[in-house]
Amino acid sequence: MKRDVNFNRLAVFVALVRAGSFTAAAVQLGMTKAMVSQHLLRLEQELGATLIVRSTRRMALTEAGAAFHADCVQLLEQAQAAIERIGDRRNTPTGTLRLTTSTDYGMAVVAPALADFRKLHPQLSMDLVINDQISDLIAERFDLAIRIGWLRDSSLRAARLGGFRQLVMATPAYLAEHGVPRRPEDLAAHPWIAMSALNAPLRWTFTRGSGTRRVVRMRQAMQANNAAAVRALVLHGAGISVLPDYLVQEDIQAGRLQVLLAQYRVPEGGIYAVYPDPQPPAKVRGFIDFMRDRLASR
Repeated sequence: MKRDVNFNRLAVFVALVRAGSFTAAAVQLGMTKAMVSQHLLRLEQELGATLIVRSTRRMALTEAGAAFHADCVQLLEQAQAAIERIGDRRNTPTGTLRLTTSTDYGMAVVAPALADFRKLHPQLSMDLVINDQISDLIAERFDLAIRIGWLRDSSLRAARLGGFRQLVMATPAYLAEHGVPRRPEDLAAHPWIAMSALNAPLRWTFTRGSGTRRVVRMRQAMQANNAAAVRALVLHGAGISVLPDYLVQEDIQAGRLQVLLAQYRVPEGGIYAVYPDPQPPAKVRGFIDFMRDRLASR
C-alpha cells in the first residue's frame, strides 16, 4: 500500500539518531526540541511503525527503526551525491555538446572552433548538426545554435558573439570581361546572384563614410539558398554578389575574388549563440565564451 511520507522528516530522523538525543538534534537542526519530537511522531504515524523507543533518560532504535535508518542514510547520501553532480555540471564542461548552425558558417567557422574547444575539454563529446533551416532547439534537444545575420523574435535566450562584414565580390576574369562597377548604381547593369534566404535578396543599401545612403535594386541572373552556393557561382564567373567576409578571406588573399566598392558598406550581420536553458550548463557557457574570444581575435 502506498504511503504518503514527508521526505523532510527523513533528514530529521537521521540527524536525531546521529545526535543521540532530542536536545542535541534540536541544536544541530536549528529547531526546538518539541519540533524534533513532533517530526518523529508524524513520521512514525506516516509509516505506521515505531522507529525509536524513548524514556526520560535515553532513546533506542527499534528493529524496524534500525533498518529504516540504514535505508535513510543511503537515500540521503545518494541525494547529496546527485546535488553535487548537478553542481559539477554547472561548473565543469561534461557530457555531449549538441549544437546546430548553418552550412556555410558551420563548415568555415564552427567546425574548426569545436575541434579546438574539445582540445581544451577532452572529456566532452561534440554533436554538430548542420542545417540551413531554423531548428527547434527544445524539440530536437539542442544545447545551442549558432545563428548568423539578424535574429527573429524568439522566447529563446541569445548572446551576441560578434559580427561580420558583407562584401560585394566578383572574379578578376569576370571584371576583365564586363567591367568594374564604380558606383552602387552600376551593379544594376550586371547579372546578380541572389541569396534567396534573405528577406530582400535583390534590394541593397550602400552607405558611404559621410553617411550618404544609396539603395539599389539588382537584376537577378541566378539564386541559391546558402552563401556557400552563392560563392561557388561567383567563383565560376556567373556574376556579382554579396558574400560574408568569413567565407571569402582566403579567396581574396589568393586573388580568386576581388572586393568591389570598398568605400561603401552594406548592412553588417550579427553572429549569435541561441540557447533554450535559462541557466545553461558549463559546456554551453564555456563554448559561448570561447567563440566570443575567438571571433574577437580574428
